[in-house]
Amino acid sequence: MAGRSDLIATMVAAAEAAGQGLMRDFATIDRLDVRHKNGPADPFSEADLRAEETVRSMLEQAAPDYGFLGEEGGLREGRDKRHVWIVDPLDGTANFLIGLPIFAVNIALARDGEVIAGVTHVPAQNETFRAETGGGAWLNDQRIQVSRRSEMVKAILSVGIPFAGKPRHQQFVTEMERLTPRVAGIRRLGAGAVDMAYVACGRFDAYWEQSVSAWDMAAGVVIVREAGGVVTNTAGTALDLSGGTVLATTPQIQAELLDAIRAG
Repeated sequence: MAGRSDLIATMVAAAEAAGQGLMRDFATIDRLDVRHKNGPADPFSEADLRAEETVRSMLEQAAPDYGFLGEEGGLREGRDKRHVWIVDPLDGTANFLIGLPIFAVNIALARDGEVIAGVTHVPAQNETFRAETGGGAWLNDQRIQVSRRSEMVKAILSVGIPFAGKPRHQQFVTEMERLTPRVAGIRRLGAGAVDMAYVACGRFDAYWEQSVSAWDMAAGVVIVREAGGVVTNTAGTALDLSGGTVLATTPQIQAELLDAIRAG
């Protein structure tokens, strides 16, 4: 298929297999054993665990020497120290557990700390976003690009709102005071992987979050960049996957948006 290398085909297959399992679990969410990692606002269930195991086993078959960083299982170092899979098997767990069909399987491959390929599969919408460095960004089999809207007043933004147990609540309030009079709208989907995919295909003009993990954003980094967008931290400098913040935006509004979301 268009724009699909063997590497991306493997990642898509793993994401879609995990997505099929998630949809089976989604149909019976009232029977899932729900637990919590960092307090009551941070749930997970056996659906997360099963999805991660599906992804891990399929990727290990394809590249047994690569490392694997998963949200649920942590880091498993590989013999190949240059490459590591970065996986969120169910981004948007809270949505999933209340029956809201906005969640995704997120798979990225990093080489020497830089993401070179990414897949975000949104099973409830039957949408698979994918990209690898130099190959463009794709939604299913259609080439995608970021929004061409050039004015902030016309922009639709998405944000990760800090929930209980996360920091920077007052900073979020400040950001909203600065931005709401200057944009067409601000959304909060509750799944950063989906937010970044929507920036890549032009549905949103930007997404930012001030407390985010590597597995939430890694796949979206390459997808947004290959779609013509810019991905940095929220200070506007080089993105560190372990740095905890991310801004994915169109080039047109980056400077004005950075001015509004910088701390202080």
